[in-house]
Amino acid sequence: MNSSRTTLRILVLGCTALAGLLGAPARAADVTQDRLLNADKEQGNWLLHHRTYSAQRFSPLNQINRDTVKGLKVAWTMALGGVEGGGIWTHGGLEGTPIVEDGAMYVTDGWGSVYKFDTHGGQGKLLWKMDPKTDHDWAGAIACCGVDNRGVALWGNQVISHTLDGRLVATDKSTGEVAWQRQVADPDKGEVVTAAPLIVKGLAITGVAGAEYGIRGWIAATDLKTQKEVWRTYTIPAKGEPGSETWKNAETAANGGGSTWVTGSYDPSTNTLLWGVGNPGPDWDNTYRPGDNLYTDSTLGLDPETGKIKWHFQHTPNDPFDYDSVSEKVLVDTQVNGQPRKLTVTADRNGFAYALDRDTGEFVWGTPFVKRVTWTKGLNPETGKPVEYDANLPVQKYNPAVTPSHDNRVVQICPGNMGGKNWPPTAYHPQAGLWYIPVIESCNTLTIEETKPDSFKPREFYTGGGPSIHERIPGSVTAIDVTSGKVVAKADTPYPMLGGLLATPDLVFAGSPDGEMMALDAKTLKKLWSFNTGAGITAPPMTFTVDNKQYVAVLVGIGGAWDKWNIAGTPELTAIAPSSMLYVFAL
Repeated sequence: MNSSRTTLRILVLGCTALAGLLGAPARAADVTQDRLLNADKEQGNWLLHHRTYSAQRFSPLNQINRDTVKGLKVAWTMALGGVEGGGIWTHGGLEGTPIVEDGAMYVTDGWGSVYKFDTHGGQGKLLWKMDPKTDHDWAGAIACCGVDNRGVALWGNQVISHTLDGRLVATDKSTGEVAWQRQVADPDKGEVVTAAPLIVKGLAITGVAGAEYGIRGWIAATDLKTQKEVWRTYTIPAKGEPGSETWKNAETAANGGGSTWVTGSYDPSTNTLLWGVGNPGPDWDNTYRPGDNLYTDSTLGLDPETGKIKWHFQHTPNDPFDYDSVSEKVLVDTQVNGQPRKLTVTADRNGFAYALDRDTGEFVWGTPFVKRVTWTKGLNPETGKPVEYDANLPVQKYNPAVTPSHDNRVVQICPGNMGGKNWPPTAYHPQAGLWYIPVIESCNTLTIEETKPDSFKPREFYTGGGPSIHERIPGSVTAIDVTSGKVVAKADTPYPMLGGLLATPDLVFAGSPDGEMMALDAKTLKKLWSFNTGAGITAPPMTFTVDNKQYVAVLVGIGGAWDKWNIAGTPELTAIAPSSMLYVFAL
């Protein structure tokens, strides 16, 4: 028996070596639910969109540290393909997080094409590209907001990705061939999908964008084995469902918005999916849609197997400012007032950071993370609602002087409608207890237009007004102590932070829309290293190891909503050339 096993082992090793000589890579281990649950133990890999289900975006890798980071250099770069025609729309904005498994890296461009690179040997080699053939003419004209894709997920021997026109695609990890695809969203309604899927127990969870087109938002789950939909939970409840009473004019709920366009997180200890919901529609005319408008501007806790809503917390009821609550939900175990708490923390577009009990959705603490908040005087310390909120009023006027209304049609608000933070993800340092937020220190002008009953038209903006820029917009990286909810450090930046963060034991990595890639001290936020990539960064960095060496990677190429509508707040960025590049750094 021992001799037979030895012979078999030699044959297997020989076949593997032959496959390598012939250029056929050996198949990596299947990605299973057990591996995803224990993703933190695979320290050199980055297996989920936020690295782990907790969405902390923290890596324990420390070859690149406070003492060595000054030696960080470009290891290799790779240009991602575009299409004919030139200009920003050839590739869209790059906002994705690379996924790395045992030296194989998977990235997407704005059109949802998936690229696989071999990262061994200190250089990148393209192994395959999957082009989903997204209709560029349709997407460039309709998609809200911009041509974007934020990355992939892994399951079994497949790469799972979304396309802007609403498809879920499964690609063979080894060959790059499409195994199957199914339509999840309806582009004829203005629905688009930009987020990376989240996979829980063999289900691919999809969120949708398009509230500005008057869609009815949802979160949906597809069984990756049967390729069929298992559940779809609408964020705007139907008549008679819990929450429907918060739409006092029932007709407005049909086009009530509630997009879910940022990847959620998963708490295995309570078997709870945590996901954020965006603004109601029309965005700025809250007089037209009286009531709290659930479940817009909310954090949801859901059962991942059925989609049933377990609990909710609404951040800005009857929102008149376009203050989405889609931001990632970071899972944190800590002490608050000397008691152990299981929290989910989220940085809302309304300028406040929130800590909620992730078992119940109970409000724990809230604090402003931007320098200027004018729309409210603060949060009720017991409920977490804006102090002006009155549950008996069908239409809310928080700070009446800056709340747009039919009697007050032009107002200036802080933060602006792009938020104190937009979609770019935060990072959390579990040892230091510090949570880092990429901040947009913004104010802008809102002009309301009165919505009429016949205002809604499919695939046309349904916003009840619009924003404009009245001043230059900078940014910051802000650190919050999660035990107290207090801001403990703030590093000002000349531009808004549009690309997200990565934390390691000593460092916080960030990219700027002017092209600067930087490393900050995790304790003080002092800048320790920077590199000019030559093009705008609107994607979050990540880190991995291959051949026992640590690398940091980031996609470079400005795009998205800022490029379309907010460039007046950063006029210098008009000189930044379009780009579609992957940068990888090492010591």
